[in-house]
Amino acid sequence: MSSPFADVTEVRNALDRHDHLVDEGLATAVFLALTLEQPLLLEGEPGVGKTATAKALASALNTPLIRLQCYEGLTANEALYEWNYQRQLLAIRLAETGGATMSEADLFTERFLQERPVLKALRHRGPAAPVLLIDEIDRADDEFEALLFEFLGEGAITIPELGTFTAERKPVVVLTSNRSRELHDALRRRCLYHWIAFPAPEQAAEILRRRVPSASEPLIGSVTQFIAAARGLELDKAPGMAESIDWLAALSALGAADLVRPDVIRTLGAVAKTPDDVSAVAEALDTLLEGTP
Repeated sequence: MSSPFADVTEVRNALDRHDHLVDEGLATAVFLALTLEQPLLLEGEPGVGKTATAKALASALNTPLIRLQCYEGLTANEALYEWNYQRQLLAIRLAETGGATMSEADLFTERFLQERPVLKALRHRGPAAPVLLIDEIDRADDEFEALLFEFLGEGAITIPELGTFTAERKPVVVLTSNRSRELHDALRRRCLYHWIAFPAPEQAAEILRRRVPSASEPLIGSVTQFIAAARGLELDKAPGMAESIDWLAALSALGAADLVRPDVIRTLGAVAKTPDDVSAVAEALDTLLEGTP
């Protein structure tokens, strides 16, 4: 077991160099996932940086990022591997043209195998193992989780026609979930786990500062405090860091140097994402603005 980073501090510094700020808890989870060669399951509200962590980690490791975006109805053919039926059919016709025949064993070989993200990560050949991002695993069906158990637990995939493929170097696997449904215990057992909380005001402000360098310091401070207060409202979707960044960028693009009521109203769609949330934030606007610098 080994890690390209000497300790947790080195992980934080490496991610920091790629403009991704993490606290000690997340840095520790990443360090242990690398050291123990175990998948890392990240959960948290949408927009807190789960996907960004995997992207920054791939950049910090200078290795490819292979992404599997999950959705309802996702199957093994789309996630693990698939047979190239068109090439198989063409091979059969060419063989028949030459007066030969092809057996089933001839058709189900690596020549006709199409790698999907999971198998592609498993069979990656390069100076470093890739980062495999299995994004929003909670959007996939329960049955899909079972397809990943062998891969997550043993770093292997069994293809009935060819046998078991085992990684020479286990890919760095990061799974993300927004908790739209509960994940199976068997999947959780195979992963290290970390919950990413919404960042503290100081860290949130630093993230905004880096992501929208054109914004003024007073505006950054006001947006940070406004979002923190808005998250205390009963909203369908509390604004996360993604909304904070988008809102700050919108305000900066309009030339705002500080947070004033007309600009807030014009850009409210960057903060609130449903009609009810727009109404709730608008009704509480005076109170929310009072708490800003």
